[in-house]
Amino acid sequence: MGTRRIRTLRIDHEKPAWEQPGLHNRWHPDVPSVATIANNEVVLIECMDWTGGQIKNDDSADDLKNVDLTQIHYLSGPFDIETAEPGDVLLVEIQDVQALRDAPWGFGGVFDRYNGGGFLDEIYPKPAKAIWDFEGIFCSSRHIPHVRFPGLIHPGILGTAPTAKILAEWNRREGELIAANTTADRVVAHPPEPIGAHTGSAAQETLKERVAREGARTIPGRPENGGNTDIKNLSRGSKIYLPVHVPGAKFSVGDLHFSQGDGEISFCGAIEMAGEITLKFTVLKDGMAKMAMKSPIYLPGIVEPHFGPSRYLTFEGFSVDEKGKQYFLDSTVAYRQTCIRAIEYLRRYGYSDYQVYLLLSCAPVQGHIAGVVDIPNACTTMGIPMDIFDFDIRPEAEVVKRDMGNCAFASS
Repeated sequence: MGTRRIRTLRIDHEKPAWEQPGLHNRWHPDVPSVATIANNEVVLIECMDWTGGQIKNDDSADDLKNVDLTQIHYLSGPFDIETAEPGDVLLVEIQDVQALRDAPWGFGGVFDRYNGGGFLDEIYPKPAKAIWDFEGIFCSSRHIPHVRFPGLIHPGILGTAPTAKILAEWNRREGELIAANTTADRVVAHPPEPIGAHTGSAAQETLKERVAREGARTIPGRPENGGNTDIKNLSRGSKIYLPVHVPGAKFSVGDLHFSQGDGEISFCGAIEMAGEITLKFTVLKDGMAKMAMKSPIYLPGIVEPHFGPSRYLTFEGFSVDEKGKQYFLDSTVAYRQTCIRAIEYLRRYGYSDYQVYLLLSCAPVQGHIAGVVDIPNACTTMGIPMDIFDFDIRPEAEVVKRDMGNCAFASS
């Protein structure tokens, strides 16, 4: 007999996310646990999409334009793991991730520059959306035609709860970054925000108010607990080792992706979806000391799309921006330029810049740091699998410009 999977959490897609006690959207040690999972147990957990159902399967990006980002991310949990104590390590094995059977679709988007933004939001500030339909392991989009590829399905967020001390440290250091920011139109971090906070199954008003007031936003990943790392290779068959800081670990999961490129550059860049994830939990006693652990580590699984090394068309970028300004070994500037080179190349076939921007965010592209030692230029690369297109994009092939339609835009 195989290992029995226990369905630990169901979600109700007809009910607002903020009314469901099995979900929460802030990191805080006092968010009540919704269930207890035994050590070495295999469980199935259902998850809302990261916005809690705010984005619809239609041909308008008005929902992206008006999305309430104070609510994100909606996570399933937290779950207590039996025998887990501070100083232990929680080994989480991702056995499977699937879209919900009655919702075989997902979305990717470019958010408004002043409501979420993205990696290239100075160049592409308008909200735009692409809907992706799932066919088994493959996906395709009516908004980005002539493309089909298998998804490297994975959770964007896996994390454990912080202690009150760690939470205070997060708020301190991110608050200092906010205070030091001198760029008026650039958000560098998000402080605690009571508006939109969902404190799960917390019943007492005083507790709900405190968690909402103190809780850390789930937007960034953090070294102490993992969280929103958006690692596309942390997929089926992978194992992640998470630090345990509070009794029971208080593990949470969410932000499921059907596919994502390295960097998830448009911010809502993965193919976001509601789904279910099958996990096995194992407690490694005193693991933090034994592993000298200061941040999570993981072992990737063996399941991923294979295109062959010669089937990637790879673009280079350097730390010289589009205005000709030189930066010193800045890999962020270099990767922006890498993305821009790919957009310039693919627009020749008839795609709009926004279509390519969305595609590079969600397709299984390979992003790498090539060099950060040859002063003054960092070099980064992005490899695009050529076989995701139903036409030839090799440099030596003839360029045929097609009618590619367009992605969905927000109304003005």
